[in-house]
Amino acid sequence: VVDELVQLLDQGDIIVEGGNSNVHDTMRRAAHADEAGIGFVDAGVSGGVWGLQEGFCLMVGGDPQHYQHIEPVLRSLAPPDGLAHVGPSGAGHFTKMVHNAIEYGMMQAFAEGYELLGASELDIDIKAATSAWRNGSVIRSWLLDLLVNALDEDPGLQSIRGYADDSGEGRWAVEEAVRLAVPAPVTSAALFARFGSRQDDSPAMKVIAALRNQFGGHAVKSAEG
Repeated sequence: VVDELVQLLDQGDIIVEGGNSNVHDTMRRAAHADEAGIGFVDAGVSGGVWGLQEGFCLMVGGDPQHYQHIEPVLRSLAPPDGLAHVGPSGAGHFTKMVHNAIEYGMMQAFAEGYELLGASELDIDIKAATSAWRNGSVIRSWLLDLLVNALDEDPGLQSIRGYADDSGEGRWAVEEAVRLAVPAPVTSAALFARFGSRQDDSPAMKVIAALRNQFGGHAVKSAEG
């Protein structure tokens, strides 16, 4: 779409790309637009479906002059202090990628805590515990608020299958961490946990079960039940 717009717009126009795009694609598109005399601003957007009510957090990359030209429009979409020009072309989408990687880790931590509470023999009231966490605790957060909302709607989450997609940013963050030699074990584990959620019968675990049986005579569970 961006490449098509470059063919249609006039010199001096500015494209604002507010999707979740790979930073390398963004940098290529920005260079292409610049060659045509067209400004290009990449905006990482966070806020989800609540952004319409609360405003969107905007992380913006691009030429400072282009940013200043469209800043009033962007500011009208953001809550107070929720707008930042974070760097040159690509910086907005890179920052949003890191934002989503942090989100992956936070959600995975809440998910593991939820499961551990439920596995305890102490019959812990998970709803009461998570509700209390919202007030004064170190881990109080909007994601925790949303978890409590979900538990209000479905106390045992019985209507939801334990299957989680990923939309790309987590993968890109892991790829960038490898490229830049930055340790990112939490993001990697959170991403791989989502992969695992999509397997009804893991081929990797079949191999482990088979090897344990081969070297130690450990029992295996039949695929036929």
